[in-house]
Amino acid sequence: MTPAEAAKAGIKSLVIGTAAVGGAIPKEWHLTLLEAVRLGMDIVAGVHTRLADFDFLREAAEKSGSRLVDVRTPPASVPVGTGRKRSGLRLLTVGTDCSIGKKFTALALERALREQGMSVDFRASGQTGIMIAGQGIPIDSVVADFLSGAAELLSPDNQSGHWDVIEGQGGIFHPGYAAVTHGLLLGSQPDAFVVCHEPGRETITGWPDYQTPSVEEVIERTIAIGSLTNPAIRCVGVSLFCSKLSGEQRKVVREETTARTGLPCVDPHMDGVAPIIERLLAEFPAIENNN
Repeated sequence: MTPAEAAKAGIKSLVIGTAAVGGAIPKEWHLTLLEAVRLGMDIVAGVHTRLADFDFLREAAEKSGSRLVDVRTPPASVPVGTGRKRSGLRLLTVGTDCSIGKKFTALALERALREQGMSVDFRASGQTGIMIAGQGIPIDSVVADFLSGAAELLSPDNQSGHWDVIEGQGGIFHPGYAAVTHGLLLGSQPDAFVVCHEPGRETITGWPDYQTPSVEEVIERTIAIGSLTNPAIRCVGVSLFCSKLSGEQRKVVREETTARTGLPCVDPHMDGVAPIIERLLAEFPAIENNN
């Protein structure tokens, strides 16, 4: 829809649902955003650039009554991480790269646990996850010294049988975004994690000089770093995104990955996440359900 068509249909908000490297708003979008604001629509953005920093948008919003909503804004006061062990249970999704299914996998796991009657929350750590959940902390917008503290705020103390399923960010081998990955990992103190991977992705997206790590390498490094704040951290499964593979190829990759890692391996879009949930609950059999 054009902004005019959307306004006529009763649409109240325009959501900027994509972000380029660096989180800027392309100039070619400015006129569309301005038109939407003049028509009374709110603008909801998850980029690093603040909407109100554009004078033309701020002035138009003041006249039309539209809201300029910046989702990628961390809390005003974030503490330094303490490393203190918190009550409750946590699962973090990690990945061999960015844009590889960490959010989708976390949402699928949260839904599956809820269907099992478990007490569970999805904890959003990025702008799109926050739009879905209605709350969260955009970890990559937090000053570096406070990354782990923000992750601690994201999943506070909870009941002993409660699971926080935390949306992962970046990649632990990523040359640009590994810093946020480390901070989120240390502050989350996950009891369990799931590795997300796209078979066939040979290099880090946007960084062609860097080879995509293997699932095994990510497991090893995640445990090595995560054990600083939770020595009992363990991997409970692998989530594969196989949209570029045929059904037979997907089956072969799943079986090979399971054989190599000894972990349940699923394509959450096609298979669901039941095998991972089964492994997760088997790993924590004494945990009482506090739904």
